[in-house]
Amino acid sequence: MTEMKQTNYDLLQKQVESLIEDESNLIAILSNISALLNDTLPQINWVGFYLINENELILGPFQGHPACMHIPIGKGVCGTAVQDDTTQCIDDVHAFPGHIACDANSKSELVIPVHKDNDVIGVLDIDAPIKGRFSETDATKLKKVVQIIEQRIK
Repeated sequence: MTEMKQTNYDLLQKQVESLIEDESNLIAILSNISALLNDTLPQINWVGFYLINENELILGPFQGHPACMHIPIGKGVCGTAVQDDTTQCIDDVHAFPGHIACDANSKSELVIPVHKDNDVIGVLDIDAPIKGRFSETDATKLKKVVQIIEQRIK
């Protein structure tokens, strides 16, 4: 595997805080965060948000190829993250039971629930074209990015 550029997560968190500090509109916040993550994270092929609407996940702001627009809660990696309210760090999406293949090029995935008032309102979803792309460090540091978003949308 080629050597992967390391992400400066401390700088990323400061950029997220600065980017959304004066914004209250959820769609504007998620749009800019997905663009920032797309520009910052190496070796990914899709990054964006799904938001809960009428008991399913609906495609929200994202960067990448067209994606699945509706995901049932409890289905696939994103739906499982919502149902269990847990971060999903999947090394090989094709080995994940019930994986929903929106992009055949995606091989690994990181999904982090987004909360408002302690309720899951959606997920941050990041896909990569290589297996094992996401580490526990990535998951931990990107959870902090999600927490910054959550603080802003309360």
